[in-house]
Amino acid sequence: MFGYYLMLGVRSLRRNPYLTVLMVLTLAIGVAASVSTLTILHVMSGDPIPAKSERLFVPFIDNGARNGYVPGSEPIDMQSTYQDAMNLLRIAPAERGVAMFATGMPVEPPRAGSAPFQAYGLAPTRAFFAMFDVPFRYGQPWSEEDEARGANVVILNRTVAEKMFGEANPVGQRLRMGGEPFTVVGVLGDWNPMPRYYKLIGSGPATGEEFMIPLATAVRKELQPYGSVNCSQARDPGYASLLASECTWIQLWFETRSGADRADLQSALENYASEQRKLGRLPRLAPVELYDVMAWMEKQKVVGNDTRLSAWLAFGFLALCLVNTVGLLLAKFSARAAEVGVRRALGASKRDIFRQFLIETGVVGLAGGVLGLGLAVGALALIGMQSKDMAAVARMDWQMLALTFVLSIAAALIAGLLPTWRACQVTPAIQLKSQ
Repeated sequence: MFGYYLMLGVRSLRRNPYLTVLMVLTLAIGVAASVSTLTILHVMSGDPIPAKSERLFVPFIDNGARNGYVPGSEPIDMQSTYQDAMNLLRIAPAERGVAMFATGMPVEPPRAGSAPFQAYGLAPTRAFFAMFDVPFRYGQPWSEEDEARGANVVILNRTVAEKMFGEANPVGQRLRMGGEPFTVVGVLGDWNPMPRYYKLIGSGPATGEEFMIPLATAVRKELQPYGSVNCSQARDPGYASLLASECTWIQLWFETRSGADRADLQSALENYASEQRKLGRLPRLAPVELYDVMAWMEKQKVVGNDTRLSAWLAFGFLALCLVNTVGLLLAKFSARAAEVGVRRALGASKRDIFRQFLIETGVVGLAGGVLGLGLAVGALALIGMQSKDMAAVARMDWQMLALTFVLSIAAALIAGLLPTWRACQVTPAIQLKSQ
C-alpha cells in the first residue's frame, strides 16, 4: 500500500499546482535558512582531528604578574614564554611536543620578472607535521639536523609553490626569503583545517600558512611574531630580551600515546611549575591547566554566541514556515473532504486515511528538501563570498546533505499531523448526503 499511497501523493502535487508550489517553497525556504546556519555551526564545532583529538593537549602555565590578579579570573593570554616552551619540550613525558609562532617574510620568486610579495607563515618544530597529520604533495619535513642548526629550509603550501614554480616539483629549488636564500624541502598537500585549531591565537590568511620554516631558523633570523604577544613585565629592547622575557608568544602542543597518559603529563607540568616558583617565577600560584582539542576550542570560543543565536533564529524561522505550511495543508485537505467521505464509505479506515495523507505530506517534504538543498547551497555560496574565512567554513558535507532531506521530510510530517488528523475526522454520511 505504501507504493500506492506514494503514487497518490505524487499525483496530488499536480491537483492544485499553485497551492503545492506555495507549500514546497515555504518549506524549502525554512529548511534552507536552517541548514545553511547549521552547516556553519557544524563545521566550526566539529572535531577537526577525531583520530587523536583526545591525545593532543595545550598546556597553560600562568606566568602573569600578581598585581591586580583575582584568583579564578580569565587570563589575558594563554600562550607560553619561549623559555617555558623550550624547557617543557625537553622534560614533558609525551610522544611529541611542538612549539610554534606565526611570522612573515618578504619572498622573492626565482622567476625573472615576478614581483616580490609578503608571505605569512608558521615557524614550528619538526614534530608539527606528524602531530597534526599534515599531508605532503612533494618532499617531506625538514631533517632533525636542519632543525638543530636552524638551516634555511622552507616548506611551501600548494598555492605559493605553483605561483612561483608552476606544476613542477620544486623540491631542491631555491628562493630568497627575508633577503637570504632558502631551499625548498617540501610542498604541503591539500591541508587547511577549519577551524584552525592548532593555531587559534593570532591571525593568518584564510587559505592557510603560505610557508613553514623551522622554529630555530626563525629565532636565528630574529623574525618577529605575527599575532598576540603579551608581556606582564617590562623588558629590554632586542630579540634576546624577548627570548628571555616573561612575554607569552609561543603556542605549545603535546601528543601523548593514549588519553590515559594525560595524568602523567599533567603531573610533569605541575612539577615544572613548582620548580619555577622556587626560582621566583609564576607569582600568581594559579593551577596548571591542560586542554585537549575540543576543550581548547571551547576555551577559545571558536563557536561564539552570535553563531549559536543565528542557528536558533534560523530554526525559529523554520517553525514560522511550518505554521504557514500547516495552514496550507489544512486548506488542501479540507477541499478533499468529499473524497475522504467516499473512501470511508467504501471501507477505508481512519488509519488508512491517516497513512495516505501523511505519505502525501512526506512527498511535499521531499520536494521541499530538493528545492531547499539548492537554496541552501546558494545561501552558503553567498556567505562564502563575504570573506575567505567564511568561504572556508561555508561548505556542505554529506552529513549536512542528508540532514537537509531528513529535516525537510520531518518538518513536513510534523506540519501534516494536524491537517491529517482533521481529514480523518470527516463523517462519511454527511459528505455523501451533500453530494
